[in-house]
This record gives sequence, structure tokens and C-alpha cells, in this order.
Amino acid sequence: MQGSAAARTTAADTDWRDYSGRELPPVLAAALACFVDQGYHGTTIREVAGRAGLSVPGIYHHYPSKHALLEGIAQQAMADLFRRSVAAMEDAGTEVEERFRLLIECLVLFHAHRSEHAFIAASEIRSLRDEARAAHIAARDRQQGLLTDVVNDGVAAGVFTTPFPAESARAVITMCTGVAQWYRAAGELSPEELAARYVVIARAAMGS
Repeated sequence: MQGSAAARTTAADTDWRDYSGRELPPVLAAALACFVDQGYHGTTIREVAGRAGLSVPGIYHHYPSKHALLEGIAQQAMADLFRRSVAAMEDAGTEVEERFRLLIECLVLFHAHRSEHAFIAASEIRSLRDEARAAHIAARDRQQGLLTDVVNDGVAAGVFTTPFPAESARAVITMCTGVAQWYRAAGELSPEELAARYVVIARAAMGS
């Protein structure tokens, strides 16, 4: 599927903090804008085509259905976030606290800079069908596993003192992903400032 191939090429591969590039291919960007404005079920292919500047057959040439558009958006969100998260932890090296700090920073930056994309990918999981839903859940679990592993490593090393590492990791992830629900660029804090504050909160949750 074209959406899967595009997911490998749209995110910044060298700098996980860089959000200056194009977020999505034009067709998926048009679909995302429609889904944000009207909801997935309230959007028609004709409306996506109009926003993309294409004919309806032109949309179907790339994506066979509205569900395929949603699937492509969800795939790219998870692929982009995971790629950035891995790059952040590679920058951190082996030190547990630094891996934790940069991973939290990465999560917050993504959900602030890509708030609409992340929000639709998370909120419309109920609209994904069968294999697409299972694939999205697997990608989400893989992403969550990155932080869970770091927290477990921190507890084992005596760096974190939380008695509930799995629950603490899940709570922190929920806090970070929740940024997509409310963050607006015109607000008081920049994504970077918000990320710095969330690192402090997340470390406190770990007993660090």
C-alpha cells in the first residue's frame, strides 16, 4: 500500500527534534484536515478530493477507500513516533536517566508538533477494522514498550524507586500522549518548554 511506503520517507531521519519537513503526503494531509474538521465518519471521499485538489478517481488511484486513508494516517503517526523515539534513545547512549529524559522529551515534542495527526491516530482507532486495528495496537504496544523497558532498567539499577514500574510507565505515557488533545501552538508554552516541564513531572513519578 502506498501509505506504508510513504511512512518510511516522511519523518526526519537524522534529527528527531526537527519538525520542519512535510508531515504527510498531500492526499493524507487533506484527509487528516477533513477528519479533524468533520470527524472520520462525517467526511466523504469527495470532500477529501476537493481539499487535495484531485478528482474522486484520483484519490482512489492512491487509496482504495476512506478506511485506507485512515489506516495510512495511523501507520505514519506510529512509524514517525517510533523512528524519532529510537533516534532519541540512540542519542542518549546507555545511561538510564538520559534515555528516560530524551524519550519523554521526544514523546511530548511529537504530540505537540503533530497534535492533530496524533489525535486522529489515537481517537479513531475505533474506526480501524480487523488487521489494521491489530497492526495499530501492535505498533502502539511496541512504542509503549520502549518506555517500559527504560523504567524497568532504572528500577533495576536503583535509579528509579517507583514500586509500580509498569503502571508508572503507563501513566507517564498517557500524560505525554494527552498533549495532543489540548496543545495549541499559540498557547503559553512552546513544545520545547512543555517537554522540559514534563520531564520534571515524569521523573517525579518514577521516584527519581
